[in-house]
Amino acid sequence: MNTLKKFGATNISSLIFQKKMSLKKGLFISSLILFSACGGNAKKDTTKGKVSGPVSIDVSVAVLTDYVNTIEGNGTVLANEFVELKPETNGRIVLLNIQEGKQVNEGALLVKLFDDDLQAQLRKLESQLSIAKKTESRLKTLLEANGLNQSEYDQALNQVNNLLADIDYTKAQIRKTEIRAPFSGTIGLRMVSKGAFVTQQNVLATLQQTGTLKVDFVLPENYNSQLQAGQDVKVIADNKREYNAKIIAIEPQVNTATRNLKVRAMITGNSSGLQPGAFVKISIDEGKNKKAILVPTNSIIPDTRNKKIVLIKNGKAIFTIVETGYRGENKIEITAGVEAGDTFAINGILFLKPDADVKIRNVKP
Repeated sequence: MNTLKKFGATNISSLIFQKKMSLKKGLFISSLILFSACGGNAKKDTTKGKVSGPVSIDVSVAVLTDYVNTIEGNGTVLANEFVELKPETNGRIVLLNIQEGKQVNEGALLVKLFDDDLQAQLRKLESQLSIAKKTESRLKTLLEANGLNQSEYDQALNQVNNLLADIDYTKAQIRKTEIRAPFSGTIGLRMVSKGAFVTQQNVLATLQQTGTLKVDFVLPENYNSQLQAGQDVKVIADNKREYNAKIIAIEPQVNTATRNLKVRAMITGNSSGLQPGAFVKISIDEGKNKKAILVPTNSIIPDTRNKKIVLIKNGKAIFTIVETGYRGENKIEITAGVEAGDTFAINGILFLKPDADVKIRNVKP
């Protein structure tokens, strides 16, 4: 019994000792955490009151510069005249005179549709007209001799006029069975064969006048004031060959979907090597010998509604709204907001705030 009591007392003492050690260990860890937290806050507090100095930046001075404003765009080559040959009426082809790739003269007969029924109708009307004219002539003689009243003669004359109108209508229907070249040009590929039945929706071939070529191109609407009829245009093909052209017309309405202007130019001189439908690039020299303030494009700060530039005045950063014009690869024209002699920041702009102190590091040209 005494042995058991002694054993139980020993175990109880051991448990109490372990709990005390665990409690001390927990308190020690908590103290370390609290010390670390206090130390971090103290470190932050030591840096909280620091004041940053002026921002070092590079600047440039605005000057008037000579430059050439080049307007560039994309265009498509067009034939001077182009038409898809379609029949005006349905019918079967009885004559096909479309020689692919050949030149044809204006008025040449290219396609003839079946018209025997119309020709028969025409002969019938012409026969009736012959009889009606003879009847009208006899009644006119009787009328002059007072042997006939006016109303009977008028009916005969009306019959003659009606037949003449019917003949004109039938001849017009016959002309619809003929497809003639509306202008001199080059015939394209033939889409039908002799004997085929065609409708008004069928394209039989194309006819193009390629002796003179045109170019249609689009430009943003803000170039409207810089374009005019007669202005020189440089057309650049894919093979880098250049052609001269002149603007002949500008679409008066801006495209509401793209906000672009459509411009048409006529190629002057030799246009060999160009084909209708080809893609070309357009270059227009708009501002020859023009003087303007040009600044690097990265010095402009785009805003929601405006564009700004950072001017440096009395060691302060002044954010100024500007208006821009010509935009090149690396330079942009300032049309308002900056005057010659003004100093503006060209880098470090992201670190600047309005009225911030600045330190000029370098003055670049």
